[in-house]
Amino acid sequence: MSQRPRQFDLIVFDWDGTLFDSTALIVRCIQAACADLGLPVPGEREAAYVIGLGLHDALQQVVPGLPVERYPELGRRYRHHYFAQQHELVLFEGSLAMLQALKQRHHWLAVATGKSRRGLDEALRSVQLQGLFDGTRTADETASKPDPRMLLELMREFGTQPERTLMIGDTVHDLQLAANAGAVGVAVSYGAHDPAALRELAPRFIAGSVPELHRWLEAHA
Repeated sequence: MSQRPRQFDLIVFDWDGTLFDSTALIVRCIQAACADLGLPVPGEREAAYVIGLGLHDALQQVVPGLPVERYPELGRRYRHHYFAQQHELVLFEGSLAMLQALKQRHHWLAVATGKSRRGLDEALRSVQLQGLFDGTRTADETASKPDPRMLLELMREFGTQPERTLMIGDTVHDLQLAANAGAVGVAVSYGAHDPAALRELAPRFIAGSVPELHRWLEAHA
């Protein structure tokens, strides 16, 4: 990347559907977990919509009529299916080069995700990215999106101002998180939510691919 002045000190990425090509697997695992318990199986669109939320919040939205005491059981079935297959997942092509270029410009890099701490740590190990991010937040150790807490915590950790903080994600939950924290939001349209839904939240930019996102960051981050 060029040596022009930085516009953003902290760049925060969502994980699933933004850096990690996992949207289809998450949808299948939500559907399989529901089927295991004899519950109505959501369609792909309904299952994809809740991606990015913490697991409990996601399951409540996708199966709203389930008694509260059964959500842990449904969560266990989801995790069973996900962890059995997550080794098949990979980063979107170009993600590693983009992240390395941002590090060379001395941006702080972070992850804000609806995954659990265990899930994120295993994913980072699987793609050998443990040392690349300066900070991470997961839904089970702070508030789930779109509550701004995880982004506010990261901004406090690195001493950055909202206008110097960029949140990048593939869902309206990510863009709402950015707005609620006063940060700048950028969307990617190759993940869980369609461009029309993303545009309604007026992100600074919508990237159709990782290379397109990389080029925008080169020019604007």
